[in-house]
Amino acid sequence: MVGKPVRYRVDSDYTELVPVHVVWEVTLACNLKCQHCGSRAGRPRSDELNTAEALELVDHLAALGTRELTLIGGEAYLRKDWIELIRRSRDHGIRTAIQTGARNLTDKRLDEAAEAGLQGVGVSIDGLPELHDRVRGVPGSYDQAIDALKRAKARGMAVSVNTQIGAETAEHLPELMDRIIEAGATHWQIQLTVAMGNAVDNPELLLQPYKLIEVMPLLARLYREGEARGLLMVVGNNVGYFGPYEHIWRGFGDDADHWNGCSAGQTGIGIEADGTIKGCPSLATSLYAAGNVREMSVGDIWRHSEKMSFGRLRDVEELWGYCRTCYYADVCRAGCTWTSESLLGKRGNNPYCHHRVLDLAKHGLRERVVKIREAPQESFAVGEFALITEAIPGAEVTPLPVRDPAAVHVARRERSAAGGALPPSLKPCRSCQQYIWPHEVTCPHCDADVATAATAHEAEQTRRRALIADATRILAKAAQARAARLETGA
Repeated sequence: MVGKPVRYRVDSDYTELVPVHVVWEVTLACNLKCQHCGSRAGRPRSDELNTAEALELVDHLAALGTRELTLIGGEAYLRKDWIELIRRSRDHGIRTAIQTGARNLTDKRLDEAAEAGLQGVGVSIDGLPELHDRVRGVPGSYDQAIDALKRAKARGMAVSVNTQIGAETAEHLPELMDRIIEAGATHWQIQLTVAMGNAVDNPELLLQPYKLIEVMPLLARLYREGEARGLLMVVGNNVGYFGPYEHIWRGFGDDADHWNGCSAGQTGIGIEADGTIKGCPSLATSLYAAGNVREMSVGDIWRHSEKMSFGRLRDVEELWGYCRTCYYADVCRAGCTWTSESLLGKRGNNPYCHHRVLDLAKHGLRERVVKIREAPQESFAVGEFALITEAIPGAEVTPLPVRDPAAVHVARRERSAAGGALPPSLKPCRSCQQYIWPHEVTCPHCDADVATAATAHEAEQTRRRALIADATRILAKAAQARAARLETGA
């Protein structure tokens, strides 16, 4: 089992509403020209927080219990006082990292960041050189990104790669994995390109939902191959949900963990460079700005803002379309809010779902998206896409079953005095490894008897543990015998 990061959520984080992980756009200034940039980064905001305001904000985050802080942009190192922010964050014991395009992450900048205590460098790489440079808008940016990985690794920092999956990315992933392992990466975050900002202007970059039927098996294969080679794939919040591979990648080796809904405003905070606070850094500012630290403290925004608490209070009644009657409705809550609302203009229905894609395919159907409204030329702006359901070419179409919304299982949530609640917990069926509600007697996915499958699974695990123990004893005995022979010169 892989060691879990400090941002890993425990029960008390949910019940006590701890903003475990904060992602902070410290400046909107950027030296790349990414065609999929949701924030339309380039020039700094006109009213970005000054140094004193930013340092005070770090202090307040520490007081709220934040354990991990990721500095982003734009490009974080283009802010003149970024080293001071790193140092203050580390003074509070907060794990601190940056996410960067690394176009001009010089040795001097890396040395200063390392001295200040920076622990992690995540580099964005969206494919092999031609695709990456085209999407990022600057020739040579791929080579600079790979070089930055190597130089950060040489300074003892944890190095990772963030890759957005768009329409052209999948075929690049196997070779890209080889290259980033060679460069020293130990973690690889995968997420889907979302229809926001520049990506709305360039809709051809978006992966069509039905393509998940090909992409998800590839990711599962690469996950297992990477794990064997020392690279942990971390799937982003908009990759999933509840298909046949869910059990392998949410819990860092612990299949008791699974997707349990959007964490915006529950265990995470996003900050814009002007002090605007949101439940997630990627949410549309026009819809989800919960307040500004120049007007009220981040603690008060966190505890009292209605736009911060939407994720704490939502229920299945706000879901619509396929998601409203889905088996996983109450635990999934339509997946990533950023993805669904940016795409369809309303949260609660998310076509980027592996379970959904597979279910539709059984009936000869698929979904695709088509842009119907442009996005304003603003940071974190959204347009709108139409969701089209159509026959899979050459497939036999059968009607989808009519599901009663009233039949959707809704779990009981006990709220703490702080207003938080534990999300529902599912368990894997030990016959098909897909998640089911704990009350199920027969698996709704494979029709197996749940108890019988669990007993057989435990027996198999016991057998395997015994074989491993026997092999370990045999190897230890052989090693002892070899050592004895060496001592006697035999």
